[in-house]
Amino acid sequence: MSGVKFIIGSQEIPKNSNVVINLELPKLYNTPTNLPIRVIRGKKEGPVVFISAAVHGDELNGIEIIRRFKKLEILQKLKGTVILVPIVNVYGIMTLSRYLPDRRDLNRSFPGSSKGSLTSRVAKIFFQEIVKKCDLGIDLHTASIHKSNLPQIRTNLDNEYTFKLAKAFQAPVILHSELRDGSLRAAAQENGVPILLYEAGEALRFDETSIRIGVKGLVNVLRENGMLPKKGMKKSMKIPIISKTSQWIRAGESGILRTIKALGDTVKKEETIAYIDNPLEDGNFEIKAVFDGVIIGKSEIPLVQEGDAVFHIAKFRNLEAAEDKIEYFNEDAFEQSEFIELNEEDTIE
Repeated sequence: MSGVKFIIGSQEIPKNSNVVINLELPKLYNTPTNLPIRVIRGKKEGPVVFISAAVHGDELNGIEIIRRFKKLEILQKLKGTVILVPIVNVYGIMTLSRYLPDRRDLNRSFPGSSKGSLTSRVAKIFFQEIVKKCDLGIDLHTASIHKSNLPQIRTNLDNEYTFKLAKAFQAPVILHSELRDGSLRAAAQENGVPILLYEAGEALRFDETSIRIGVKGLVNVLRENGMLPKKGMKKSMKIPIISKTSQWIRAGESGILRTIKALGDTVKKEETIAYIDNPLEDGNFEIKAVFDGVIIGKSEIPLVQEGDAVFHIAKFRNLEAAEDKIEYFNEDAFEQSEFIELNEEDTIE
């Protein structure tokens, strides 16, 4: 980036600036639509990182994470550039929908096309104007509708750089995640831009623990990436649960779900974690864990059909260590009340 002008849209962003830009998107009938972004550039050159949220229009936690993050005075010491995109799917959020008006999933439409569907055109603008100009991306998500996720980072554990940043984020769980065709991660990686994916909470809901871990995680990653001063960081960081294998357990029968285990609980192989009851009969169907691990995702609606995904378990053998780590991260998030409004003198520990 040294000596090169930094331009988004037609606007040049100078060093030591904090500006809001509205990128023009395809209209809805005759209603103009824009993609609002904030660009924060430090006095000194450094990496360019985008932080995005609401790629799915019903996933709200990331919007609040970015709102709190952009107010941190520690960003005055930023080296490099941060591009904040709190609402990528501006169409979906209008109707609280995961999708765009053409019913397509934006996160299966990258890198997009200027001649394709509405979703593909939005993907193209976001990818060309923001993603391809960056060295790293952090994409903030929640679970899909009627499900919830334990705070977790998903990335390629075989990539030494992203694995290092994933550990620095300090979410309770790091999960190895394969690439999916059309996803932002897959398209970005093909263009040399690694992505960390933060999954936490439930669609259409704010979750305070997830938000606080997210704000702290963004600062931690920028510090680890050499963009913010490391002064005040703990010398020894708590190591998250690291899992290369996970599996969704599906309902074997239809009925009413009666859970025994909660999000973040450890489970042993063949342990009963829920029952599916028949509302008109006395019998029930047991749902059992397929291996030792931690519940990192679950259904939040008690009515299930046969084949529905109800529990997401990350494989982890040392269950006692897992319990300690989950407890530590939850307590740590709520002890750090300054994450809501942090000033320059505060440290994030």
